[in-house]
Amino acid sequence: MSATFRSSIAEMVGTFTLTFVGAGAIIANDAGGGGGIVAIALAHGLALSMAVFATGHISGGHINPAVTLAMFATKRISLAGAAAYIASQCAGAAIASVLHKSLFPAAAVQATRLGATLGTAPNQAVLGTGGTLIVEAILTFLLITTIFGVAVDPRGPKNVYGFAIGLTVCFDILCAGPLTGASMNPARSFGPALAGGYWEWHHVYWLGPILGAVAGGLLYDTLLISKDKISKDKEGA
Repeated sequence: MSATFRSSIAEMVGTFTLTFVGAGAIIANDAGGGGGIVAIALAHGLALSMAVFATGHISGGHINPAVTLAMFATKRISLAGAAAYIASQCAGAAIASVLHKSLFPAAAVQATRLGATLGTAPNQAVLGTGGTLIVEAILTFLLITTIFGVAVDPRGPKNVYGFAIGLTVCFDILCAGPLTGASMNPARSFGPALAGGYWEWHHVYWLGPILGAVAGGLLYDTLLISKDKISKDKEGA
């Protein structure tokens, strides 16, 4: 079994976890589970934390096409590897959403559109496509700088990296979840879109996170990461 195949399976399972738990919390909240935005934010943050810890040593724990493209932009993954990761991430999210559609209460599924990260119609009218794209880019920029700071930079605190990444998703959702859905993750948006046919504004949930992630990755890689430290580590290896 090739390393790329193992890594792709890990990415699929990790993204399935994030989508099943995160979108599931949205659906459950509508079905009477309670907890509101706080519960939804915690569900996404904790699910991502555990997915990153579980897959980080196998695939790097991207669990997000935007993260994968930031790693590609900074030459940390090949084009073929990035394509395999993104396909696997989207597959994992789609499987989770198909299960939601089959297993969860139909009324709650319809009301939440399978926990889609699309903003509701009134919020879309407030932000517009441009505003939604900008907010999603900013949220993902914050996520990717955290990822580079704790998981990529050799000086980062590796023992808590999963929790730091999950907490960033959590506070991003608390900030903008009611406005844009706080996706930060094209695969997380793709799963409900494919299973439910909810394609409105879908391109925004690819463009915004990808722009924010690539910008954050290039900024950290160019200005913030210690190249001297990386060189010394390689020499000592």
